[in-house]
Amino acid sequence: MDLASRGPSRRRFWSLVGPSPTTSRTSLELWPKFAAPVEAPLIKATRGRLKLNPAVPMVMLRSLGARSGEPREVPLAYFTDGDDVILIASNYGGTGHPAWYHKLRAHPECELHIGPRGGRFVARETVGNDPERLYRLAAERLTHVFALHEKRSGDRAIPVMRLAPAAD
Repeated sequence: MDLASRGPSRRRFWSLVGPSPTTSRTSLELWPKFAAPVEAPLIKATRGRLKLNPAVPMVMLRSLGARSGEPREVPLAYFTDGDDVILIASNYGGTGHPAWYHKLRAHPECELHIGPRGGRFVARETVGNDPERLYRLAAERLTHVFALHEKRSGDRAIPVMRLAPAAD
């Protein structure tokens, strides 16, 4: 999903039918404990056709554990910037970085899957003005929940990861 070409109309649609289930303070606290563990099996069982929050595009990230080296999967909100996939390590506005961020830093080679489609990617953290530009784009065009995450995270700089298709 390329956010540069995506206007705010889809987000406005969801604001007309009701607030996104992830935008209130209570849901931001409950989502990681109750909804997130259900999301991965739901996405896998329906081959990407169903997810808990229809307003946000989701991808399944398969990476290796930072210390264990064991395969791990996690559903994440994403968007694209050219051929690259962008992931924001907001951790629901928590004060620490999410586990998947540490896994990608330790083992940048990973796989992304959207339903039956997928491929191999190599992750790197964005630098310079790129993280701020991409974060603002996500907050403006994807969901305002990222603005809440930024506010709740305090002084923590929220990393933005850029995943480029791996060369075969």
